[in-house]
Amino acid sequence: MKTSYCHLTYCSNIHAGESWKDHFAKLKENVPAIKKELAPNEAFGLGLRLADAASKTLQQQSLQEFKEWLSDNDVYVFTMNGFPYGNFHHTAVKDKVHAPDWLTNDRVAYTIRLAEILAELLPDEMEGSISTSPLTYRFWHKEDEWNTVIKKATANLLLVVDRLIDIKQQTGKTIHIDIEPEPDGLLDNGTEFLEWYLQCLLPLGIEHLQSKGLNKNAAEEAIKTHIQLCYDVCHFAVGYEDHAAMIKKFEEHGIKTGKIQISAALKGRLDGSTVEKEKVINAFKNFNEPVYLHQVVARKKDGMLLHYRDMPDALADSNRADVEEWRAHYHVPLFIEHYDILQSTQADIKTVLDIHKKKPFTKYLEVETYTWEVLPTAMRLPIDQSISRELKWVKDLLNNH
Repeated sequence: MKTSYCHLTYCSNIHAGESWKDHFAKLKENVPAIKKELAPNEAFGLGLRLADAASKTLQQQSLQEFKEWLSDNDVYVFTMNGFPYGNFHHTAVKDKVHAPDWLTNDRVAYTIRLAEILAELLPDEMEGSISTSPLTYRFWHKEDEWNTVIKKATANLLLVVDRLIDIKQQTGKTIHIDIEPEPDGLLDNGTEFLEWYLQCLLPLGIEHLQSKGLNKNAAEEAIKTHIQLCYDVCHFAVGYEDHAAMIKKFEEHGIKTGKIQISAALKGRLDGSTVEKEKVINAFKNFNEPVYLHQVVARKKDGMLLHYRDMPDALADSNRADVEEWRAHYHVPLFIEHYDILQSTQADIKTVLDIHKKKPFTKYLEVETYTWEVLPTAMRLPIDQSISRELKWVKDLLNNH
């Protein structure tokens, strides 16, 4: 739905269903009720997540039916989540969320398919946004191989840029791939994304597009148009990043933000008494579940950061005396700030949205809370009510002057 500052939606990866039949059933079950709550008299935007299998069925068999359903329900699609390729619910996802990575033809073909579907669904005069993984999972590769891996992944990403340029020439519609830095992705944080963009993507991309007949300026413009940033607030908060400083750096270098994914991490202080620290650790244990990766970044008292691949790794090292805070990748509900002795990084969302309200740096906001099924039981509500509450909370923040 359109707000004073941008289009706001939620990501349908909250809904289980890896086949198109199952996922469409969930959309039909939930979206009209959410729209009735949030946008009863206006069009409602949807952030669509399609597994690879679902994307094939939709493109080959069901696209017209889906377009008619969107029209009948006054719903439009302007952004897609192309990060999770396969199963995302009811199975141990963990690091497999990165597979297949950008070293593979499967990731290229999947992303191109999403772009072709989005070109069919995208309203006129709107840009299309597809978020994707930070190239690969860093622990699948030896550190001395990372430069080679980055170059190969970037070359594959440029194959998608070729198709996006074709789509723009053929349809007039602009679609961009939004890279999503994530803890332990090969592009772990904003700084690594920026370095990759300036030192690898632009040089390789300009050379690639010049070989196809574009001049240097046109090639650079094409890269900056079709490869943008997905600013996931949870991920940046887990890394203790300075939002204002990072956003300013992206702007200074002309790197666009395709969308902000509004999400919250868990955090807890560990610099209190022994008893208080034990309570914090025990509270984190309640969120230790087997489906998703819950990377933990600990901040030491000297300001240095310690990175743990998953919650169990952090829990096994919880007796350290030099750590003052943990932050865990979890995507907890936005509207809850306190989880007993733990807190969320809700304040980071408020900071980012305040920056955006003062000087908008994206056209799209997407709520991405997908952990409802693995939250402690007391926090679970019916999905449509949960989503509506999330979106209302964000709308209130945007409207609060």
